[in-house]
Amino acid sequence: MLSVLNAFNYLPLASLEVGKHFYWHLGNLKVHGQVFLTTWFVAGLLIIASLAATRSIQRIPGGIQNLMEYALEFIRDLARNQLGEKEYRPWVPFIGTLFLFIFVSNWSGALLPWKLIKLPEGELAAPTNDINTTVALALLTSLAYFYAGFSKRGLGYFAKYVEPTPVLLPIAILEDFTKPLSLSFRLFGNILADELVVAVLVLLVPLFVPLPVMLLGLFTSAIQALVFATLAAAYIHEAMEGHGGDEHHD
Repeated sequence: MLSVLNAFNYLPLASLEVGKHFYWHLGNLKVHGQVFLTTWFVAGLLIIASLAATRSIQRIPGGIQNLMEYALEFIRDLARNQLGEKEYRPWVPFIGTLFLFIFVSNWSGALLPWKLIKLPEGELAAPTNDINTTVALALLTSLAYFYAGFSKRGLGYFAKYVEPTPVLLPIAILEDFTKPLSLSFRLFGNILADELVVAVLVLLVPLFVPLPVMLLGLFTSAIQALVFATLAAAYIHEAMEGHGGDEHHD
């Protein structure tokens, strides 16, 4: 058993290492250069697709316009189901941006051969493969539901921390910390695990066995984007209506 473990220690399973990055130095600030590169790529794809879909709008959509309209309807339904008919419209851009960015980021890691592009350190991977990206998305979600709750309920929003009894104040505060933690680590862990599993299988069985795993990875990546966006919308609705809100989704 020890000999097998030692053999795996010497196998170049993947150059992907958690915590190893290609750094850009901006004064005294160090940023993860490879994450910025892939993030700009994903943002560029989304911008190009949006421009292409709206450049010449047709009454009967086709091609990229049809695809983007389908995506918009899907996002509207998602937001409507979580936020209700009266509240969902202002939040469609935020929920949609989260979903599309995470979806395209996840799929870029599963479909594009990023590892063929050599860097001095680390390697290119999906933006959501980096914990800093997922934490940033989770913190944006936290800011969004704080803003939603305060703008809808005013100072009454903070009553949730002492309802039904002030004894629950520490638990209510802890909940606000656990929400972004769970969002960020769930997304990061699933995407990192998927890319590592595919890298190991490609090395050990490089022909046909990795293909089903890659297809499963595409499905999992899409589900992770849906889960993140759905939970973000659910948290926003909870902040606006309170834990004991009487309103129901239409």
